[in-house]
Amino acid sequence: MNLALEEAWRYQGLTYPNPAVGCVVVGSNFELLAIEAHHQAGKPHAEVMALQSAYFKLTQDKNILKLQKSSDIHEYLILNHNNRFEGVSLYSTLEPCSHIGKTPSCATLISKLNIKKVFVGSLDTNKIASNGNEILSLNGVDIKSGVLKDECDKLLYPFQKFNSDRFVFFKWAQRLNGSSDDGIVSSTNSRINVHQMRDVCDLLVVGGNTVRVDRPTLDARLVGGKAPDILIYSREKEFDKTIPLFKVEGRKVFIENNLNRLESYKNIMIEGGLNMFKLTKDVVDYHLCYVAPTFGGSNYFQNVKERFEILNLKKVDKDIIIWMKREENAK
Repeated sequence: MNLALEEAWRYQGLTYPNPAVGCVVVGSNFELLAIEAHHQAGKPHAEVMALQSAYFKLTQDKNILKLQKSSDIHEYLILNHNNRFEGVSLYSTLEPCSHIGKTPSCATLISKLNIKKVFVGSLDTNKIASNGNEILSLNGVDIKSGVLKDECDKLLYPFQKFNSDRFVFFKWAQRLNGSSDDGIVSSTNSRINVHQMRDVCDLLVVGGNTVRVDRPTLDARLVGGKAPDILIYSREKEFDKTIPLFKVEGRKVFIENNLNRLESYKNIMIEGGLNMFKLTKDVVDYHLCYVAPTFGGSNYFQNVKERFEILNLKKVDKDIIIWMKREENAK
């Protein structure tokens, strides 16, 4: 389950409006057959990706790798599995879905492949997709729920938040000495990751001083994605409208001295430095930091005392990316 969690966190922030989910398939002799995750809304779920990879490893049938649509993978596996999954175990950070929508039901697929052991982290609280465990149980699958439940629940939390209310995360990039100014801080791959998140977020919040000094575009051009609406959090209403972010077609730009606008959006990213961190910390659910292995700059995160719980830490290219939750009651 730890392997499934690590893979899923690679896609946290990229799967909206779907949850980030990881899945691992293990063979009868405890051979690791597949580690996969859900990549993007509309694409195959983690369980389908993992079963596709596992089937190829078991059969060397390259035809399965040509399939990209979830429904095609489902059909191919059901018609051709020939009990090759007998003795196989599946680990999923989230209860396999029961719903048939843009993709078929993962729970139904698993049960038809004669997989007899499934380990689940979080239960699905979404009324449309829940009760996958019941489908599995009715088909004779041995289910163990609550495996690393706390860790899986933290992975699932953004999905639960933007379904019930809204999910807000604060992103910043810094060097080893804590500076966040003086040009580009993070690597190309880190910036691509940020643009992928901009592509799926509803609203991007940024401070007025950042807009005036950096004159940014704040789009998702590195991935050919859409540009989110912008809230410029500023007491001053006047801005140079030749700044590129004002020229992006199809987006709304708000200039306001409060955060009430957040109530109209579901998946919200805040980008900034120390001042924006202080101004917005009470509305932020998770924090996301890109740490570059360099020194430089002169604007540091200083004179602020906060403690964080690290939810996930990974190395991407040269940078370290950390998902965190602020410990509000820490002293």
